[in-house]
Amino acid sequence: MTKILAPSKYDVVGSFLRPVELKIAREKFKKGEIDSKELKEVEDREIEKLVKKEKEAGLKIISDGEFRRSWWHYDFFWGLEGIEKYILKEDELIHFHGETLRPEGVKIVGKIGGKNHPFLEHYKFIKKFEDENTVAKQTIPSPAQLLRTVYKQIGSGEVYQDENKFIEDVAGAYGEFFHEIYELGCRNLQIDDCTWGALVDEDATKIYESDGKNIEDLKKIYLEINNRAIEKAPDGLNITTHICKGNYKSSYHFKGAYDAVADYVFAKEKVSAFYLEYDDERSGDFKALSKIPEGKKVVLGIITSKRPELEDKEKLKERIKEASQYISLENICISPQCGFSSTEEGNTLTEEDQWKKIALLKEVAEEVLE
Repeated sequence: MTKILAPSKYDVVGSFLRPVELKIAREKFKKGEIDSKELKEVEDREIEKLVKKEKEAGLKIISDGEFRRSWWHYDFFWGLEGIEKYILKEDELIHFHGETLRPEGVKIVGKIGGKNHPFLEHYKFIKKFEDENTVAKQTIPSPAQLLRTVYKQIGSGEVYQDENKFIEDVAGAYGEFFHEIYELGCRNLQIDDCTWGALVDEDATKIYESDGKNIEDLKKIYLEINNRAIEKAPDGLNITTHICKGNYKSSYHFKGAYDAVADYVFAKEKVSAFYLEYDDERSGDFKALSKIPEGKKVVLGIITSKRPELEDKEKLKERIKEASQYISLENICISPQCGFSSTEEGNTLTEEDQWKKIALLKEVAEEVLE
């Protein structure tokens, strides 16, 4: 079972639309109408149903759909030692194109640590469904994503005055998590990362600069914190990354081609594969793929998870052919550009739309990549 390593020729980023029953249960839990045990029972049932559908769809790498989470990133951060949930003030709200995120965030309250993380229990459950054809993967936000989330809290009279000390502790915390989940049998772990998307977007970089940040320095720092964490992983843990430009209720956060960060993340990040967004004109062309070292896999996110319309199969094949000018066809895989539900709200398409898109990926992969 552990011989199957992500990515597969047709794959998914990780999150799936939350079923109605799960949404109802989570709302009841928030209102105090059911307890955590009752909520978990619903989560377990819905994840089991999801896994059945994933296997029926032919997916070799399965996930729990992130059904136990509200956010793709905050739930993991809230599970680290030294971090608490924080309600954002009006001037701290995060604005996407067309949407404003719920006012939740993270606050550093002590030394960052990664032992006994709640996600270990999440993984134990999904691992039970592995068989000779499928393995489970665990998705978590990247260390750089945590740094981006809290950079205003560092050196401002809070817990961490020194950014280097913060990087050291975060790398150590992730290392603890990597080792503990590896001991549970995990061999495929994906770090999701929106930091690079911010560094290719002119509007986002202007905000950084207004806070006194140097963009070239940030590229080096984000690469450093990710690699220092990855270096602490046990041998045999296959770490991939998904580079995202924002996914909330079908809206996006950033735009821009990968060229401006390719010499850092593509050329030097110590992952085995890159899941990349290439679903529309925001993504730019494929030229930056030439920076990825030979032998590493690229998962082209050429199908959108944001809209219900089904892509044209022949056009998808053309895009794969175009990408193969920059990276060998044998190292190309395909997926949706992001998850279908990076937060519990989900994107504006139906579960039927979701599975149709995965079926299309399978068709294209079998005709072009396998």
